[in-house]
Amino acid sequence: MVDLTAFIRRTARTSMDRRSFIAGAGVLLSSKALVALAPMQTKNGDAPVIGKADHSLRIEPLNLEIGTGVTVKTLAYNGQVPGPLLRLREGVPVTIDVTNATDSPDIVHWHGLAIDSLNDGAMEEGSPMIPVGTTHRYSFTPKPSGTRWYHTHASAFDNLSIGTYSGQFGFLLIEGKDQPGHYDQEINLAIHHWEPSFVPMVETMRQQSSNMPLTTGSDVGYKYATINAHMLGAGEPIRVKQGQRVLLRLLNASATENVVLALPGHSFKIIAMDGNPVPNPKAVDVLSLAVAERVDAIVEMNSPGVWVLGSTLEKARQMGLGIVVEYAGKSGAPVWKDSAPVDWDYTQFANTSEAPKPDETFTLTFRDFGSMHGSKFDTWTINNKSWPDIEPLAVQRGKRYRMVFRNGSGDQHPIHLHRHTFEVTRIGTRQTSGLMKDVVNVMPLDTVEVDFVANNPGDTLWHCHQQLHMDYGFMQLIKYSG
Repeated sequence: MVDLTAFIRRTARTSMDRRSFIAGAGVLLSSKALVALAPMQTKNGDAPVIGKADHSLRIEPLNLEIGTGVTVKTLAYNGQVPGPLLRLREGVPVTIDVTNATDSPDIVHWHGLAIDSLNDGAMEEGSPMIPVGTTHRYSFTPKPSGTRWYHTHASAFDNLSIGTYSGQFGFLLIEGKDQPGHYDQEINLAIHHWEPSFVPMVETMRQQSSNMPLTTGSDVGYKYATINAHMLGAGEPIRVKQGQRVLLRLLNASATENVVLALPGHSFKIIAMDGNPVPNPKAVDVLSLAVAERVDAIVEMNSPGVWVLGSTLEKARQMGLGIVVEYAGKSGAPVWKDSAPVDWDYTQFANTSEAPKPDETFTLTFRDFGSMHGSKFDTWTINNKSWPDIEPLAVQRGKRYRMVFRNGSGDQHPIHLHRHTFEVTRIGTRQTSGLMKDVVNVMPLDTVEVDFVANNPGDTLWHCHQQLHMDYGFMQLIKYSG
């Protein structure tokens, strides 16, 4: 039976081009035939873009073997998970062709870049969907430097095989003048969860999830988890030598799951968050990554052996959330040792001085209204309104704005601001400054304040990065008025 509510919401959020394409040609030809026949998608009615792009991505189905005898069916870029590593130079224009070889429209978001709305890759900002069987060219000048990433920004609703539930994600490294210091190895690790299904939240999620929900209702649970393409024990280990300094770039590419990680016998010296250098680099034994967050950390390899880098939750490691770290000349079963539990604290990496006063403050209270109109999931509201029936926030170019995020729910919410970087200015009662991010995790019943400068005109989206929350109302636009 068709979920009428989901269909209405899906229609409200979908562009005319996307609707007309599905109604017209989408049911007539296979995706492979369409790719062969369709021209380059045009922009604003201009002639088709010609010439070879700097990079090319192809969205296509993939059967991915993540463990011995364990294969998942997913969508991915260029037949691999994560997608190809894209290294771009800050300030150097780039073109990227994306071909949609699937059976539904899609889109790519260049997460963490200060680029224009048309190329940012969010339909709500005016970026075009990529119809089935066409190739779309993204053209932009990448900035700022740091660890960014790219991923689909398509809606999923109750279809748990698309959107960020799929394998559509990859590292996007923007290289600038500043380098992260001396290191001997550079390793990129992306976390993802697979085979999602509907689960009762409170009964099962407390034992299986780092999200620690406080409320009742339904949520999404998973059968497997991987770091990069493999479950713990499958694939190749990270091979290191004693005395090496290893730069780990860690990305949480899960659709809904926050994670907590440790590497027994070692500490992570965190030097950057979301690609931005932290004011106070600090070594920690345990690190937390909310959905869409990135951490750059230096690990001193000074504890020889064979270890597990993985989730602090035993259940999550059993699902596969881990990878083996093997020192040269060492062998045997990988070792895990529980770390002492700690509360994750952004403020330890920030300054304690007060941030500049904003020109204007937006107080934004979000909560869920429970399951409505037969939906399987909660409807999420910002100041008692849900997307798409919510007015945009109005800003003026050059002014500084403070966003006060008041979490009135029992869920954690990783809040993402598109096309801008914000400064974390308060966590609960503690003031901070200097910590620049594009995602911040707001804990249940807590308040977080962030400031951004309106320095990139164009429609700008902010939302919870949990796919489930975003699909069911947790989004709002920011519009420049002058």
